[in-house]
Amino acid sequence: MSEKPKVAWYWCASCGGCEESFVDLAERLLKVFEAVDIVFCPVAMDFKREDVEKLPDGSITVALINGGIRLKEHEEMVKLLRKKSKIVIAYGACSAWGGIPGLANLYNLDEALERKYLEVPTIENPKEVLPTKKIIVNIPEAKMKAELELPEPLPVLLPLDKVIDVDYYIPGCPPTPDVFWNALQALLSGNLPPKGAIVGASNRSLCDECSLNETKPEKVLVKEFKRPDKAKPEPNKCLLAQGFLCMGPVTRGGCTALCIKGNMPCTGCFGLLDGIVDYGGKAISYFGSILDYSPVEEKEIKKAFDGIPDWIGTIYRYSLAASKLSHKAGIKKPKRIKEVVEI
Repeated sequence: MSEKPKVAWYWCASCGGCEESFVDLAERLLKVFEAVDIVFCPVAMDFKREDVEKLPDGSITVALINGGIRLKEHEEMVKLLRKKSKIVIAYGACSAWGGIPGLANLYNLDEALERKYLEVPTIENPKEVLPTKKIIVNIPEAKMKAELELPEPLPVLLPLDKVIDVDYYIPGCPPTPDVFWNALQALLSGNLPPKGAIVGASNRSLCDECSLNETKPEKVLVKEFKRPDKAKPEPNKCLLAQGFLCMGPVTRGGCTALCIKGNMPCTGCFGLLDGIVDYGGKAISYFGSILDYSPVEEKEIKKAFDGIPDWIGTIYRYSLAASKLSHKAGIKKPKRIKEVVEI
């Protein structure tokens, strides 16, 4: 009996939705476990870094890595998995392009830490304790001190392919179970596209599989841009034609337009189409082209664009870290990170 393919799964900076997509395979999970050996999956099984270190180089058939690279620990682990794996796949939008955590790249590390641990209204932190390389915690009840060592953060969040060589990408926030299943089938069959390709999803835009596409006019023209929290979309009518910022025309298909079926515009989590260099750049170019003002009236155009308060967060929601903007210019060494703090 031939040996089963060995699969590793590692979680970097993400929300856990990618792991949920694995669980959402439901009964198909049984077929996965029949077909492969899971050799590393610390989120679900008791594996340690040492378990990976003991494996021969190249002995893992496929490593699925989700989340962006935010910590030194992430950086070290993905380099180790690259060394041990034949194929490395960036799983989900955060791993492929930075995802929503990548929006923190608009700020330097001090600003991000201050916002997260000091400024958010729901935070209670009177001693202004911030993540520190080493923390000594006094435990009076036990009359002892405990020493905790935390992974060091990187100055910015990086997509996986900025740190290691990546073979394939599975898109989505998170990837749908069917997209994951399609990718698994391709991997197990050995019928893989050229290196660097997307696997499991479509090569066409989301509009191509959207049920509202039939209602989309041949030439979309709008006078204003709307937000779903400020205006209610009409049912069964192309959201973009109604002025909602639906990313369908510039986004890869494969999710079966799940958000649109829920009457919500596409937010672009399946990322850019083949041949597109910068997702946000393509999106802003498209939205500029459908504004119905001729001749150009700058005042009216400004009013239309001012209807969206956070353009970067809208058009680069999943891809800022991989974009031409990438991160805030002039990254400085953080002052808020301390070596040792005693609390």
